Amino acid sequence: MSAEIAPLRLMAVHAHPDDESSKGAATMARYASEGVDVLVVTCTGGERGSILNPKMDRPDILENMGEVRRLEMERAREILGVRQRFLGFVDSGLPEDENEPLPEGCFALQSLEVASAPLVAAVREFRPHVILTYDDNGGYPHPDHIMTNRVSVEAFDAAGDPDRYPEAGEPWQPLKLYYQMGFSKNKFEALHEAMTSRGMGSPYADWISRWEDRPEKWDVTTRVPCADFFETRDRALLAHATQVDPDGFWFVCPIEIQMEVWPTEDFHLARALVDTTVPEDDLFAGVHAEAPTACS
Repeated sequence: MSAEIAPLRLMAVHAHPDDESSKGAATMARYASEGVDVLVVTCTGGERGSILNPKMDRPDILENMGEVRRLEMERAREILGVRQRFLGFVDSGLPEDENEPLPEGCFALQSLEVASAPLVAAVREFRPHVILTYDDNGGYPHPDHIMTNRVSVEAFDAAGDPDRYPEAGEPWQPLKLYYQMGFSKNKFEALHEAMTSRGMGSPYADWISRWEDRPEKWDVTTRVPCADFFETRDRALLAHATQVDPDGFWFVCPIEIQMEVWPTEDFHLARALVDTTVPEDDLFAGVHAEAPTACS
């Protein structure tokens, strides 16, 4: 028997197709390029997503939104160099009014156990060392994003327990759980200042003003350098053509400014079962020694 180092494994749990490309995409592309096995788990098919790109606002697209978004996801997956699987739940949509009832049978209305079971099974099959997801407000309060946080935390806590979800495969305990922190006030203030100091118009003033009365609950513990993969991130995001206007908000700030001013993607370490010291610059800090496996 000879010892061989197994690849590190990273799982990113997202609510809809396109979320993986707007939240942590450069980080995933970087790790994938370094040989990490990266799996995106997408909880819903995005069937109820609005068409946000005017160029794609056509009846044939709207009538086939579920299939279109699957094809977009496949293109984005290829660009990022990752694997991807759908859990098969139905998009809840984003209510225009907080009192508007959610559609019957949608993801956000599932019981926690029902919604978590396929993710527990995916964790036990893929055996990630690290899981990425949203914070307990979903990053923003979309019902599917909030449910994604809930099932991710449940899966992290339950996947290693043989007495929980016994039908979901052999137990596996992930070692670290992170929340995405890509939409922080500090980041957008820095980008805003960089653009205005260069005499450029900035799209971030309204966003920053909305943060004034909303203190950030989670601190950034981990900043992953990944500026070399911002272009890959943007190509993956553009692959979601129904959701992203190439002439819109996402691409106003030149990539050169982003690389100079904020060359990282940022995360909050929510759970750690290995020794690590924050601040970190690596999602796998403390994990490397946990990865060896015996092979013949």
